[in-house]
Amino acid sequence: MTVETLFEYFPNLTENQQEQFRKLETLYKDWNIKINVVSRKDIEELYLRHVLHSLGIAKIQDFLPGSHVLDVGTGGGFPGIPLAILFPEVHFVLVDSIGKKIKVVDEVVAGLGLENVRTINGRVEDISGQFDFIVSRAVAAMPTFVRWVKGKIKKDSVHERRNGILYLKGGNLEEELKDYATVQIFPLSNYFHEVFFETKKVVYLPLKYKG
Repeated sequence: MTVETLFEYFPNLTENQQEQFRKLETLYKDWNIKINVVSRKDIEELYLRHVLHSLGIAKIQDFLPGSHVLDVGTGGGFPGIPLAILFPEVHFVLVDSIGKKIKVVDEVVAGLGLENVRTINGRVEDISGQFDFIVSRAVAAMPTFVRWVKGKIKKDSVHERRNGILYLKGGNLEEELKDYATVQIFPLSNYFHEVFFETKKVVYLPLKYKG
């Protein structure tokens, strides 16, 4: 899949956003040689397996200007960096406990000229602040993830959808999500036609605020 296919799915990108998405491949390939954060197979399919997959969240939720989004276990910057390109007026905080991954994220952010991204090298449990939405890409089972992010979601929602978690997951989620009555599952095959997305989903879990 090429970056042009991505532009077909997101036809309203500005020239600057298109240029930033085009730059991603070169930046990741250059940095991956120095610090391996993406597998060799995945780097060849960067726009499919990482960029478009990350943007699946945007097909479910449109983030309003001025809102705050936390990306937990961002790894090489996914889903946070593609979402930050798509929503330049939204504040993103990208967190990972592995320092070399955050170094790559910092370099990619600098290379793209993104001014709406802040990175933290640490554990999500240790960071302060509250967010409208928390995004992630299958870093843990949902009960574990919910425990990690407890208290980090804002009480007041400014979006039509209640504040909560938007989680990229694949496979059978029935057992993992059985205790969450309010969970919603959105198959990405409804939005993207590539075979890769046949089993991929966005899981939305609204969190009731607990002080």
